[in-house]
Amino acid sequence: MVKLLKYCLSYLFIIFVITSCNNPNDDLNSVERRKLAEKVFQEGAHLPQGSPKSMTRIEKAISIDSTYAEALRELSLAYLKRGMPHKWKPQFEKAIKADPKTWIPWRGYLYLYFYRDYDKAIADFNASDSLTPHLDYPQGHSVDFWRGIAYLGLKDYENSISYLDKHIKKETEDTGEDWVELEAFLYRGIASFEVGDFKRAEEDFDKILNYFNNSADAKYYKSRLFLQQGKNQEALKMIDAAIEDFKTGFFNQYHYVELLRQIYLSDLEELKSQIKG
Repeated sequence: MVKLLKYCLSYLFIIFVITSCNNPNDDLNSVERRKLAEKVFQEGAHLPQGSPKSMTRIEKAISIDSTYAEALRELSLAYLKRGMPHKWKPQFEKAIKADPKTWIPWRGYLYLYFYRDYDKAIADFNASDSLTPHLDYPQGHSVDFWRGIAYLGLKDYENSISYLDKHIKKETEDTGEDWVELEAFLYRGIASFEVGDFKRAEEDFDKILNYFNNSADAKYYKSRLFLQQGKNQEALKMIDAAIEDFKTGFFNQYHYVELLRQIYLSDLEELKSQIKG
């Protein structure tokens, strides 16, 4: 019986070795591996992010090409959005190792939005700017935009305004002011409000309402500005409009995490009570 078991184990080992040695991907060169890995990865693009089927497809792509940064990064996000940083970070580091120019600024964005680690976020944005000056747009926004928000999180309002100025100036020169994301004006307006530059803050909130009239955030801060000026009737009218916009969903929000300086209905109602005295 013992001999039979040994023979069986030996046979299974031989089969394993033969199977491993005859992996059809072993004969592929690096270009062919990447092409096949991309094909496997794209075949699962329609699957819900983080679902078991999606992750299995991504893991298969990585097994074909372990340097495929896009797949490495995508696999890590499933862990991040499930609140598993101990699995997210090591996986994301592999993507950075494979393609630092692309994924260092993305890590900065993730530090900023998911972990509120403003110092690490800024460090990544700075490193990214050194690697590829003026070319980095994680999540479709420049690193100056993200640095402006990160410095706002640190309550370093001067740096926040400075970087948002740079972002808005470049976007305006490249495509026109009407293409600048409204969040840039919102956050610059908030930073200006915090340092007491109420005139400039009001200009930014007015820009938002000029391009898109429904904004609970802009109207909330405008109401606070009116209250500062002793214009209680204007403040009350503006906060009522803000509440209406909020209830119809027109406020700065993100479905994954709470945003920096995100407002809630309770904030608006508290301000209204303060105005009414």
